[in-house]
Formats: sequence, structure tokens, C-alpha cells
Amino acid sequence: MPVCYPVNLVLEGQDCLVVGGGRTAERKVLSLLEARARVRVIATEATEDLAALAEAGQVELSLREAREDDLAGALVVIIATNDTELNRRLAERARAAGQLVNVVDVPELCSFYVPGSVRRGPLLFTVGSDGEAPALTKRLRQEIEAHFGPEYGEFAEMLGAMRDEVKARYATQPQRQAVWERVLSSQALELLKAGKRAEAQALVEALVRED
Repeated sequence: MPVCYPVNLVLEGQDCLVVGGGRTAERKVLSLLEARARVRVIATEATEDLAALAEAGQVELSLREAREDDLAGALVVIIATNDTELNRRLAERARAAGQLVNVVDVPELCSFYVPGSVRRGPLLFTVGSDGEAPALTKRLRQEIEAHFGPEYGEFAEMLGAMRDEVKARYATQPQRQAVWERVLSSQALELLKAGKRAEAQALVEALVRED
């Protein structure tokens, strides 16, 4: 297997194509929508939830077999059908055109793999195995999910809201780093975990403004 380069794609407003209409394709569509991509789905059949997304105008759904010309304009192509020949043909065409393509469970046809992921607000934890050990990837994702609760997302949002103030108050990078270390070493995260958001906010603000 090739060694992968880690990257987080910005897909907001980008055209993405999902070929297939089953539960696996549905999960891929939901992930793309979470990234605010423009999603087209082409499948001979689709789940009720995919049909509902199309009816609500959240995705463009075409109920037919995909063709090679459907690939045009898509930055990311995800293929999730049971038709081996169709999968291969579309993947090879997409790769030849320089598009990012993932064929579910067929790593040799992929130009990227989708890692296991856990999102906590703006924090995104990912784990992958270069396509070698998906079962291990799943187990590690579950462990990350159990260990890092929603308070981490709240904490990240809180720190993000203070960035401009830190930049304005402290002129040098060492000064700013010292402030962040002070905040990260505080009890703010534990307060958030206990549901005491107002107290956590007040603590973070006090530490940032401490002379």
C-alpha cells in the first residue's frame, strides 16, 4: 500500500459526486454535506434518507446508472456501488482527469482514503492505516470518541473566540504562547466537562487578560 500524506480538504461550495445510493453512499453524502460541499448523487436506487435529502434540495439526485461524463466538474468522486466493472471504469477515468477518487473497500482504485474521524466542534480527530487495517482504524476511532467528549469542542470554540484579543494584547509569539499555555493548564476544560460553561468562560477571559 502507498504511504499517505495527511490533509484536511476544504470542500465548502465544491462540487462532489457520489455514485451509489445505499447506506454506505448515504454516510459519505452526509459527511460531504457536513463539510458544506455541493453534492450530486447518481444511483439506480437510493435510500429513503437520500431521497428525502434530494426532496429537501440538499443534494442533487439522479436515479440512473452513472456515466463517465458525469464525472465532469467534480473535485471529489466517491464510488460505492456493487458493480465492479463500473467502479473500475469510473475510477480510472477520474484518476486520469486528476480528480480525487475513493472507491469504497477497493483501495487499489483509490487516490485517497477516508480516515476514521471524530468531530468535536472545530476539532477534527482522524485516524487511518493507509488502507491496511480498517478494523483497527475503527477501534481507535471508537476509543477517541469515548475519550474526547463534547467539552473539547466547546473549549476549542472558546479559545478561537479569544484569538483576536490575544493577538491585540500581546505583541510577540512567545508572549502569546505563554498565555495559551496558561489557559490550557487551567481548570477550564474540567469546568466545561462539569457543565459550568460560564465559569469556564470567566476563567479563560481572566487568564488571557492577566498582566
